[in-house]
Amino acid sequence: MSEQKDSYAAGFFPRLIFGSRWLQLPLYLGLIVAQCAYVFLFIKELTHLVIDVNSLSEQTIMLIVLGLIDVVMISNLLVMVIVGGYETFVSRLRLNGHPDQPEWLSHVNATVLKVKLAMAIIGISSIHLLKTFIEAGNIGLPGAKFTEEGVMWQTIIHMAFIASAIGIAYTDVLMQRVSAANKNGH
Repeated sequence: MSEQKDSYAAGFFPRLIFGSRWLQLPLYLGLIVAQCAYVFLFIKELTHLVIDVNSLSEQTIMLIVLGLIDVVMISNLLVMVIVGGYETFVSRLRLNGHPDQPEWLSHVNATVLKVKLAMAIIGISSIHLLKTFIEAGNIGLPGAKFTEEGVMWQTIIHMAFIASAIGIAYTDVLMQRVSAANKNGH
């Protein structure tokens, strides 16, 4: 009887642990809801641009367009996390042969996902920094959004993102070399 109990426990706990990955499903569904909010924001900002284009300055139009690009990049980041994370940590999407399957999905793993996310975050940070630089001419004027110190900190944070992405990519290269050496028996 004890042997049967041990056999049951040995099979139950691994299945329970493996099955716990499905607890991430509500998280990915929540990110889909967040993406819907970004679609709404995009449409709202685009409508504002189209309706008010005659009364907007070139700088304001540029800032609105950069905001639209920012929303698109964040939405792309959400898609990478939702699709890549689900595929990597929950279950296969079984899209083999589907004409719309993203190219990167066929070789997605946690490391590839981290590098892609780091690059997306740098892109988003770049858009925010560009918006800040465009508005930097207003520093010191009443109602200015930024201070010199704020611009400096945004630049430092952006550089930290770049350094982190380089570190992640370098670590990935090192891991690939170790993996290749292990396969070759070295």
